[in-house]
Amino acid sequence: MSNSVVLEAKNIRKTFDDGRNVVEVLKGISLQVHAGEFVSIIGSSGSGKSTLLHVLGGLDLPTQGEILLKGQRFDRLNETERGNLRNQYLGFVYQFHHLLPEFNALENVAMPLMLRQNADYKTAKARAEYLLERVGLKHRMTHKPGELSGGERQRVATARALSTQPAVILADEPTGNLDRATAESMFTLLSDLKQEFNMAMLIVTHDEQLAQAADRILHMQDGRWKD
Repeated sequence: MSNSVVLEAKNIRKTFDDGRNVVEVLKGISLQVHAGEFVSIIGSSGSGKSTLLHVLGGLDLPTQGEILLKGQRFDRLNETERGNLRNQYLGFVYQFHHLLPEFNALENVAMPLMLRQNADYKTAKARAEYLLERVGLKHRMTHKPGELSGGERQRVATARALSTQPAVILADEPTGNLDRATAESMFTLLSDLKQEFNMAMLIVTHDEQLAQAADRILHMQDGRWKD
């Protein structure tokens, strides 16, 4: 694991105001994630885990505090600049895979590389083929999401997240819809890929047993780190 910090949060607070109620979901969260590090964030539902991941990924802005991605103040950028930095350095894996149903596995994985980094089809296809083979889906490349199992779809989503060679993978309950054996296999795969590609990985999960695969485990409770 490198000592370089690739993603950092400083005293993050996040408040939601619907006009009637003000709810503070994040209450002063600070965090450093280093290159090549696998970090799991665990906590009960409603503890603020997913909100934190959205803020760290630039999908939402903090009410207070700083987010630094590769040393740049992520939270101060406008929406376009934030999107460009996100596309360059971050990959996302969700509980629900969000694959495009009309495209096959190969096309789903190749597409971000063409759209975000203007790669030509030949380059994107070669990268997608390698990644799908790496996640054990060499024989399923031409299948559409509806023809794949839940575990296979999640593996395609993981390969898609890796296609742009991000510095950090952010994963929100990536095994939430999988059975125990498939979930364990998924966590092992993520750990192996993190090592192979020397990227940081930050995974939100409610499953403490699976979280043990990480280099570091952080507990969230009521919007704060639990001692």
